[in-house]
Formats: sequence, structure tokens, C-alpha cells
Amino acid sequence: MVDRSEPTDKVLVIIPTYNEAENIEPIVTRLRTSVPDAHVLVADDNSPDGTGDIADRLHNADPEHIHVMHRKGKQGLGAAYLAGFHWGLDHGYNVLVEHDADGSHQPEQLPAILEALEDADMVKGSRYVKGGSVVNWPASRLLISRGGSLWTRMCTGMNVKDITGGFNAFRASTLRAIDLDEIASAGYCFQLDLAWRVAKAGLKIVEVPIEFIERERGESKMSKDIVTEALIRTTLWGAEFRAQQAKGLAVKGLEKAAPVIKQAKQKADKARKDA
Repeated sequence: MVDRSEPTDKVLVIIPTYNEAENIEPIVTRLRTSVPDAHVLVADDNSPDGTGDIADRLHNADPEHIHVMHRKGKQGLGAAYLAGFHWGLDHGYNVLVEHDADGSHQPEQLPAILEALEDADMVKGSRYVKGGSVVNWPASRLLISRGGSLWTRMCTGMNVKDITGGFNAFRASTLRAIDLDEIASAGYCFQLDLAWRVAKAGLKIVEVPIEFIERERGESKMSKDIVTEALIRTTLWGAEFRAQQAKGLAVKGLEKAAPVIKQAKQKADKARKDA
């Protein structure tokens, strides 16, 4: 179980980067303005465009609040977040936040997400609850995102409207309650995997409306392979979930039938003795 009485004052915002030289400084600056007490960890995958060097400069200007993790190469969004989670847990942060580097997530909306975490184990910035929105997305991309969320809800039974969203906040105890080392999903599927594990652990997920704005600079990391991985994994999780449901129903059925079976057996035994 997660203890929601634990403090939520030590916040780490994790920003994975790969070729985000145009975006990283404006995003970090906005985060520092919006949530002045929060710390920022830039997890850079050895970006050839110099993103890591810019992050180092930001760290040197504010070493108390801005930290940099230099990774060996492009290993994917999921691996970067997992490394950031472990770093944050090891350094005693009690709230860990996922935040894109490309400007699609608005730092000014983070305070509302953190406030909602006071009564939750995980908070998702949601594009698809009332008050949420998406700006500048082509219809095809919106269809993939909404379709992915709908398919995941149908497969797993999770009551989350924006399962694929990546603007998320977790209590440290929530991340400790799920097995981070078992997560192998990458990219788009990573967010599905995290939410699925939190839900399976019986923890509370809350959605807060956000405005999601498609990046204006740089290139999207979305690919066909990432979407395919998400569909395959979600279908497998759904099969597991339905199998567990069926098993649970079978057990309940046997429990209900047990007294009747016992009574019938007693009557049969009595009939044999009287014969």
C-alpha cells in the first residue's frame, strides 16, 4: 500500500532529451518559473546537436536545482525515464514527474498536477478529460492517440481516458510499489506500461486536464514501430487481465457452489447408510 500522508515537497522533473537543442533551455526556464522549488533532471542520450552541452551550461548556472545525466547513446524514452526514476529515488525525492522536452507539455500546468497528487498515487495530465485539449495535431495522429487509449481501456479495463499521455506525476512510494526493473517497453508504449502496473497494484490514478501543444521546433520521435509495440503489448495485457477475471469468477462460482455440493454429499452419504 502507498501512504499518502508522506510529504510531497521534494519534486524532481525528469526531461529525457535527444536532439532538443532548440527546446531544452526554454522548457527548463519555464519549469523553474512555474515550480521554483522543484528540481530538474535532464537525461540526455548523447545528442549530437549539443543538447547535453546546453544542459551542462544550465546546470553550471544553477547547480542546486538543475541536474544532468549523460547517457551513452540513444536508448529510448522508456530507458531514459527509468534511469531518471532510479536516480530520483536514490537521491530522496518524494515526487517524480515525467515532462517532454519539446514544448508539448506546458510547465505552467504542473502546479495543478502536483496539487492533485495530494489525494492520488499517480496523476496524469490528460488531453481527453473535460477541459483538456490538443493543439496542432493532424487528424491521423489524434486518431492513433485516441484509438490507442480506447483500445487499452477495452483490453485492460482501466478507467483512464488518456492512457498514452506522458505528462505524469508519481509519488516515490508508487514507483517503489511497482517493479520498475521489469519494464521493458519503449517510447509510446512505456506510458501504457507504467499506468497498467500502477492500476494492477490497486493504486489511485487521477486525471487533470491539460492543453497539449504539438512541437513547433525539431522532429517528432513517434514511429510506426513504437505504435505497433504498443498495440501488441496492450493486447497481451488485455488477455492476461481477462484470464485473471475468468479465474476470479470461477473461484467465486466454486465458493458459492461449495455449500450446495457439501449438502448434496451429506445427503448421498446418509442415503447410503440408510440403504
